[in-house]
Amino acid sequence: MRLEMPRYMERLGGVKFYGIQRVLELTGGITTGPAGDAPGTVNVSRADLENLESEMAIIVPVKDENPKLLEGVLSGIPHEAFVIIVSNSSHDVIDRYRVETDVVFQFYRLTRRPFLMIHQKDKALAKALAEAGYPYIIGEDGVVRNGKGEGMIVGLILAKALGKRYVGFIDSDNYIPGSVNEYVDIYAAGFYMAKSRYAMVRLKWPYKTKFVGRRFYFRRRGRVSEITNKYMNMLVARVTGFESDIIQTSNAGEHAMTMELAERMAYSSGFSIEPYEVVHLLENYTGIEKSPPYPEMLSEGVEVFQVEPRNPHIHEERGEEHIPRMMAASLGTIYHSRLADEDLKARIIDELIARRALKAGEEPPKPRVMPPFKDVDAKKVLETLEAESDTLAFLED
Repeated sequence: MRLEMPRYMERLGGVKFYGIQRVLELTGGITTGPAGDAPGTVNVSRADLENLESEMAIIVPVKDENPKLLEGVLSGIPHEAFVIIVSNSSHDVIDRYRVETDVVFQFYRLTRRPFLMIHQKDKALAKALAEAGYPYIIGEDGVVRNGKGEGMIVGLILAKALGKRYVGFIDSDNYIPGSVNEYVDIYAAGFYMAKSRYAMVRLKWPYKTKFVGRRFYFRRRGRVSEITNKYMNMLVARVTGFESDIIQTSNAGEHAMTMELAERMAYSSGFSIEPYEVVHLLENYTGIEKSPPYPEMLSEGVEVFQVEPRNPHIHEERGEEHIPRMMAASLGTIYHSRLADEDLKARIIDELIARRALKAGEEPPKPRVMPPFKDVDAKKVLETLEAESDTLAFLED
């Protein structure tokens, strides 16, 4: 895979944000000689990608998706990567989780690729997390709360239990298996470029594609992403004193991290999880916080790569109802940041009111924050699940 070298980088204390890098070739050919050393590019060999992917877990959060879509996503994930599926699908009328397990077991029989699968509401999962010292995602009903963020944390802890060095996320509603394959290769290429143990790769879709009339319409910018990026960069300006447009991936659902970074991050629930990751880094590792949670991250530095794939993104259309809630949750992470001043807060409120995502006199929702899982005994979580879970499926090579 050949990518542009980042043309621009902004360093904010201990955090390096690299400007957008485009994928130039999905397969870059030889990595030596004039072609391999083309100025301004980095060419990662297939062997290097596969080596990195063999140490990577890909977490796929699922909630009532079409089984054909799930099968397509699985077919696109490179075989070397370990797949962890965390489902919060309904058991009512039709047991959709049972349908998903049938899809996964059939795929395993045909491909013999390893999988781990768990239902988010499994009572044994909540018990395992509580006993291992991580009760923060368990609700009052005694099981893991609803929420994409909660499911992602479950996947992260299981990836840690398996000893994976890298972890990435892929949404389960992607129509194009080829784009899924490219996303995982980009994750590996980002880790190939990284010099720090604390690295993150975030994707900016080139187009969010819809079928309109008789043809595809390739929309360049997402409705929520464009607005969140605008205010996230205003937050950056509160740190540096200079206006910026460096952050272009605030709502990147497709992203990946080294495990050493992932286990030291705090997370938020629901639609706010991806922008909160950026806010967390800005608050704690730009030098403003004199006693950061993990000083080693400040001294070694955090690298955030932002990459634009070649494939357009086509996913399941869910209507417009969730857009105001997603916008309010995303901007709420910025509004409630301790870096936000009164002027920025006022602008966010005006924006949300104008877009009918907030009523006059209200504040954006404050994110529910869940602490890092670095000290969690992840192996104990997996051992408890293997002994007591009714929904765990652990399929090894």
